[in-house]
Amino acid sequence: MKTIERVQTGVRLERRLLKVLKSLAEYLDLSLSDLIEGMALHTFEGQAPFSPATLEKIAALKAVYGLDLTAADSHGLKEEGP
Repeated sequence: MKTIERVQTGVRLERRLLKVLKSLAEYLDLSLSDLIEGMALHTFEGQAPFSPATLEKIAALKAVYGLDLTAADSHGLKEEGP
């Protein structure tokens, strides 16, 4: 195992996306931070972070939480104003 240093961060995420991520982490018996680290490390190496079975679970969780965003939406999101 490699020793690392983690830092606290204040990341803002879309509400439904966060619900799916938290539920997926719980389903995989991981912390949310471990899930996000794993996703990033796999993606940085051009690898898919999830198996077909996990992708099916993600699709089910997206349906539960009404998450209709896709990768195509990623650079075109805008927050609601007050």
